[in-house]
Amino acid sequence: MNATKTILVADDDRAIRFVLEQALTRAGFAVHCFESGRALLDFAAHGTGDLVITDIMMPGGSGLDIMKTLKASRPWLPVIVITAQSTLRHAVQAFEGGAFEYLPKPFDIHKVVELAQRAMEQSAKTVQRDPVQEMDRFGGVIGSSRAMQELFRTIGRLANSDMTVLIHGESGTGKELVARAVHAHSPRRNGPFIAVNMAAIPPNLIESELFGHEKGAFTGAITRHVGHFEQAKAGALLLDEIGDMPLEAQTRLLRVLQNGCFTRVGGTESLRADVRILAATHQNLQAAIAAGRFREDLFHRLNVTPLHVPSLRSRLEDLPVLAEFFLARVARQMKVPAKRFTPESMELLLAHDWPGNVRELENLIQRLMALTPGSVIHPEYLQLTRSKGGNAEFVPVAVATSLEEAVDQAITHYLSKIAGREPEELYDGIMRRVENVLLGRILKETRGNQVKAARILGINRNTLRKKLQESLDGNHNPNTQNLDTSVSAF
Repeated sequence: MNATKTILVADDDRAIRFVLEQALTRAGFAVHCFESGRALLDFAAHGTGDLVITDIMMPGGSGLDIMKTLKASRPWLPVIVITAQSTLRHAVQAFEGGAFEYLPKPFDIHKVVELAQRAMEQSAKTVQRDPVQEMDRFGGVIGSSRAMQELFRTIGRLANSDMTVLIHGESGTGKELVARAVHAHSPRRNGPFIAVNMAAIPPNLIESELFGHEKGAFTGAITRHVGHFEQAKAGALLLDEIGDMPLEAQTRLLRVLQNGCFTRVGGTESLRADVRILAATHQNLQAAIAAGRFREDLFHRLNVTPLHVPSLRSRLEDLPVLAEFFLARVARQMKVPAKRFTPESMELLLAHDWPGNVRELENLIQRLMALTPGSVIHPEYLQLTRSKGGNAEFVPVAVATSLEEAVDQAITHYLSKIAGREPEELYDGIMRRVENVLLGRILKETRGNQVKAARILGINRNTLRKKLQESLDGNHNPNTQNLDTSVSAF
């Protein structure tokens, strides 16, 4: 079991790294060591690692900060904290942050191995081990940035309350997800959550949709209609895009919030509004009040607890985690392996201003998962364009629909890179490079099983070994190195 598990070790002490690597490798684990927390986080950005062992005091970030960042995206990931400066404060902080264990230096190396094995076993028994399922428990509201942590703290403080909440933020930031998170962590969590977009309802139907109507209340009312206030009984009602609500309907809503009761359109029975109101808007309601488009008294009724959802460009440090989450979720929906971004592709994403926020990122990843070949998303599959509305968005470039087309694109791309030069052994170099990529892909798919790889390739196992040895011996034409990125998409 251990052979398939990966342990990430971060410690600025080379001797500690060496001892841990030797002992854990002998125990059957795959071990990767780093001299700084930042290096470990960069390596783990694509979801690599089943256990983390980290020192506290290191250059480039505290081990406690590393744990906080990792736990924000992968709360199930076990972390063992080690330190030469063992203090009560550090121990408390480690366990409060979710550490599996806290070990002062010097430590018994056999105990570390035993703890690693125990952590793996406990992790394997976790009911919700799937990272997408785990993140979905929080509605996809994830991030370790300061702005998101402040949002999480506010939601946490609301956990035992029934207060009205006004959520504001740009379009695409995830205001409904935040509303669902507020409801999921509230006393009404077992009740229904009803979301209604005020901008999508015709003005003459808003009161009927919210409060219901009696049979015969107006032309076309052939039966009694139960409104959203009744549907959300004992739960929560999200009034999305509240800034688009007409003034007349605002007045009716204000009376309901003040009195706690309502009547259906055309009815006389007074019904109690047993519902928690959550409202959301991308508009500046203060400006709308000044313009006479929104009631100030209604604003104060709704703005009991304001929640601001930050734009994606203001929390770019969360983008890699969000991208990983969306890649994994779309892969699960499509029932295919998740793709990953190269560091260069991720740099392009981080340089974008994301006018469509998280929704734009999610839509992009859905397109990339469906349209790009291979398992790696290279920069050439992204190009920056302008939409009709003037906003910037990423779209994948045209991709090959057959192996022959993919080969043609790769070779054409490479030849354009070396235009004007005459590389030696062009044929042998290209064929060798294509062969290396093919062997690497199949071995990755078979998890290094050479017998299975040889069977899939239709070659003798000894032939496969010979080709792998030639590759390891450096039998690689440097003139074809620029072909690597292109052919890796086959």
